[in-house]
Amino acid sequence: MPEVCTKCGLPQELCVCEEIAREQQNIRIYSVKRRYGKIVTVVDGIDTSDINLDDLAKTLKTRCASGGTVKDGKIELQGDHKAKVQKVLKTMGFPSEIR
Repeated sequence: MPEVCTKCGLPQELCVCEEIAREQQNIRIYSVKRRYGKIVTVVDGIDTSDINLDDLAKTLKTRCASGGTVKDGKIELQGDHKAKVQKVLKTMGFPSEIR
């Protein structure tokens, strides 16, 4: 007997919880100037209870070809990658109206 999702009640193969969680995010992407004039792109507003930030950060770092980290529920990428991050998040199923 297949495993059943505790949230939606569907079998794990058909579970749509993560897709629904992606569509309901209020994501904010902005750049900040840090010490010595370095620019950091910050992705904020992702609900950590539904989405694994470490996996998402790893994907963004790979696609943007930059370093980064997860701090205080925010993803920080080295460099100015606002447009690229928005494009990648849109292809992953996050809302297209990113602020």
